[in-house]
This record gives sequence, C-alpha cells and structure tokens, in this order.
Amino acid sequence: MHQLFDRRIIFVGGKGGVGKTTTAGALALMAGEVGRKTLLVSTDPAHSIGDVFDVQIGNEETPLGPNVWGLEIDPEIEAERHIAAVSMSMKSLVAPKMYGAIDRQLELAQHSPGMMEAALLERMADLMADAHSRFDLLIFDTAPSGHTLRLLSLPEMMAAWSDGMLGYQDRSRRLGDLLKVFGKGPSKDDEFGMIGGSKDEPEDSRNNRIKEILLTRRRKFHRTRELLTDAGVTAFLLVLTPERLPILESKKTLDVLNKFNVPVAAIVVNRLIPEDADGDFIRERRLQEAEYRAEIDHDFESIPKMYLPLLPHDVHGTDTLRDIGRLLMRQIERV
Repeated sequence: MHQLFDRRIIFVGGKGGVGKTTTAGALALMAGEVGRKTLLVSTDPAHSIGDVFDVQIGNEETPLGPNVWGLEIDPEIEAERHIAAVSMSMKSLVAPKMYGAIDRQLELAQHSPGMMEAALLERMADLMADAHSRFDLLIFDTAPSGHTLRLLSLPEMMAAWSDGMLGYQDRSRRLGDLLKVFGKGPSKDDEFGMIGGSKDEPEDSRNNRIKEILLTRRRKFHRTRELLTDAGVTAFLLVLTPERLPILESKKTLDVLNKFNVPVAAIVVNRLIPEDADGDFIRERRLQEAEYRAEIDHDFESIPKMYLPLLPHDVHGTDTLRDIGRLLMRQIERV
C-alpha cells in the first residue's frame, strides 16, 4: 500500500453512495502533492467529481489542483464517436450503394443495450493505453459496483468477439478461394457482401484491411485485460460503509474481482462514528457499527484496510478533500 502511487492506474469502486468520489478525489489531490501528474476520471453517468471540487468539468480535461486534472466521460458522446468511427471503417470496405443500409443499422445499434457501456470501455481502454504519455497516474472514480463489474468483464467479451470475427473472415476468404476454383468468384457488384467496394482495390487488399481492423481491436482489449490484472500497474480500492447492504455488495464485488484476477489493494471503510460522539442514539449506532466492523475484519481479513470518520458536514471543496486525503496517507504509510 505504501507504493500505491507508484502504480499507473487506480480504480475506486463500491456500492452507490458509500463515498467513492470523495476517496478518489482525496487520493488524486495527495498524488498531486507528491508530484504525480494525475488524471481523475469519472465513469459514472451521475458524475459528482465536479460537485465535490466545486468546479464545472464535463467531457474535457479540467485542472483541479496542482498536478491534478479531472475528466467526466459522457457515455452518450462516446457512443456517438464510437458509431462514427465504425461507420467510417465500414464505408471504406463496401460499395457506396450500401451506405444507407450501414447508416440504418448503426443508428439502431447506437440505441441498443450495452452500446454506451462498450463505448465507455473503449474510451477507458484508450486512456489506460495512452494517458501514461501525459500523466503519471490515472484514478477512475467508477460507477456503482454492478456497472463497474460489467465494464471489467467486457475486455474478455470483446476479445472473444474479435476472435470470432477473425475466424469468420478467414472462413469467408477460404470459401471465396474455393469458389474461384470452380470459376464462380464473387461479383464486384455483390449487393450484400463486404466485397462490393472500389473496383480499383484488389479483393486481397480489402480482406487484409478487414483483418487488420479486427486485429487492432483484439490487441487493444487484450492489452486492457493485461493492465487490469497487473498488480504492479493497477490497484482497485473497494469503498464501503459499516452497514449490511454495502458489506454484502462488497463481498460479491470482491468475488468477481478475484475471478478476473483484478488486484484489490485495500478496502476503505468510510463514515465511522467518531469516538467522541455521544448520546443514546449514537451509542446504539456504535454497537451496530462494532458488529459490522468485526464482520468486515473477518470477511476481508487478507486485505489492508483504511478507515475514515463520519464528518459533521458534507464533503465539499478541496480543503475538506485534502483533510481526508491526509487521513488516508497516514494509514497508507503504516500499511
């Protein structure tokens, strides 16, 4: 844990409302203070980085403090960019008469289930691969656990899809070669095939371009998978509160992260009742909290833990975030 900021990528995740954004923002400020150029990225459609920093961020990198920038990825914008890139690639491979059909199919695809998540993952994959040329550290403030786990599983799914398409393309090529043997090669004006492109471009050239597009996507998601599972590069911080539902969801999240070999560096137990708080109500809450803390210590025994108190006010502004960050840093240094 004391080498947390030596990594290139940190994910901060957990159930909605447990304090992920607060933790991610505090860590980003601390990383900036020790000289690490840090990009804090929100992948949650209900962005709140700008709210806690009291800064308008949006879909562009925005300064948040010394050596710290923020970015709130807009899934709709990413889906539009993704569709535009796919459209350009497809139209370069088919006859102009097919453009209308491509536009209709892609318009439907843009609104299909999973499209925004796929586009979001594509942007995350690009950031993970390229941001190190400009930043020392990426910190992802993720959406609630279920959304994040689907994102983490997509690299394998997309790699499998690319492999399947490559196999299909290879079988199609071999079938075309077989047809040529019988003098029945495909027509350049094939209405429905991928072969109806420019008559000046050899068929082999188009086949190679299709293959290269698929291989590039396969390499991208394979590399993303490698980064996610490399404990020297990536760390996942799981944030929870000492309450029943966050604990249960964190257990499920941990099981899935272990399944995908994503390294969990620590658990942040947030909103603990301060020791000097008193009153009958607080005493009852403290007794319940003690039971849940014992459960957390037992069920997450092998994972380092950090603890944050319940504050008497909302988390708002860089001063409060820095105070929280210093609490975390003192505990990181002791682990």
